[in-house]
Amino acid sequence: MNPLLVLIGSFLLLIALSVPIAFAIGLASIITITQLGLPLTSVVNQMFASINSFPLLAVPFFLLLGRLMNDGGITDRLLNFADSTVGHVRGGLGHINVMVSMMFASLSGSAAADTASVGAVLIPAMKKSGYPAPFAVALTAASSVLGGIIPPSILMVIYGAFGNVSVGALFMGGVLPGVLVGLMQMGYVYYVAKRHGIKATGKFSFSKVGRTALTAAPPMMLPLVVLGGITAGVFTATEAASVAVLVGGLLAFVFYRAIHIKQLPGILADSVVSFSLPMFAVASAGIMGWLISYLGIAQEVADFILSVTQARVGIMLLVMFFMLVIGTVLSPVTAVIIFLPIIQGLCVSADINQIHMGLVVILSLTLGLITPPYGICLLIATQIGEVSMGRAFVAVMPLIVLIMLVIIAMILLPSVFLYLPQMMFPKTF
Repeated sequence: MNPLLVLIGSFLLLIALSVPIAFAIGLASIITITQLGLPLTSVVNQMFASINSFPLLAVPFFLLLGRLMNDGGITDRLLNFADSTVGHVRGGLGHINVMVSMMFASLSGSAAADTASVGAVLIPAMKKSGYPAPFAVALTAASSVLGGIIPPSILMVIYGAFGNVSVGALFMGGVLPGVLVGLMQMGYVYYVAKRHGIKATGKFSFSKVGRTALTAAPPMMLPLVVLGGITAGVFTATEAASVAVLVGGLLAFVFYRAIHIKQLPGILADSVVSFSLPMFAVASAGIMGWLISYLGIAQEVADFILSVTQARVGIMLLVMFFMLVIGTVLSPVTAVIIFLPIIQGLCVSADINQIHMGLVVILSLTLGLITPPYGICLLIATQIGEVSMGRAFVAVMPLIVLIMLVIIAMILLPSVFLYLPQMMFPKTF
């Protein structure tokens, strides 16, 4: 029997039997390896090789940083600062939602953490202020995907680690699209607020901005430490993450005194659990990714796409739509590891820059966080807002379109969107 059919068929069967995706990927790969007559030691070797990566050490550090920021009351300080700057504009709470997500994204790199922490505060507040509940849920989920776009992004770390691509260049490349998505979402918030007759509340005050900026400034400096250190060549992405945790710990334990030292073991334990679950998925996906390369599927897919079109724009649009579909059933991390051989094969065959393609893939996959059936961020937000998934998905559709427009603009205007990474990391181009 064709090994590819065995791999795909066994994976779909396991999913139909409600086996968790990480286990389904691993078991389907083991079945295929057995059918091929390869030694089972290949499974252990590939699982170990998948997670035996120095850049991957940045992931637990960024997860720990996000937990320290959340437990340390940083979210409240960011909310107060956002309120003082945009709270007086029509649709103020919606603008605050987006702005806080942009700032939180630059601290944690985790979209799900953003949804849970920001949504718990703002979704009830938006509902109380007259915003439609599905819109409050949709906006919170859609703005949280900025955690996968604005640096530091855990997904970018994974992509860089497995694709041997500069993480720093990916970080810098995520700045402009992340800001654009945020601004477009704020524009949509204004439209919705005007449509539903939600008026501006409060007045702008320079003194209030100054006060809240002072309390929010220290954590807001952390992204500058990370990006500045990487671009200056002072440290790698992994070392930057560890430095950020050190500074974040000093802020939470010493400067703000929001966390007691007795809470540290629990914070570390929760961070380890948060890290171990996706790492098991990474290890399982590593086996399937290796099988795809071993069976020559990557080159076959690349040849098929090139037979459809050899234009750079056409190829990247096909990849975008493919990743949009894949993102609805697989987590972004898993999808990157499995399909990276195909993506990079296309880059080589069509002479597409790896950073450019990486950014398109990452942005496309982040939409899977708000698209059922996977849609983990939308699921978290619906539970907080007590809204059905169907109503939330209808409400999030316009926000999905906005993100897709940014991705298409990135494909069509590479010189604009790659300006920062080209300037900071010229050797990668």
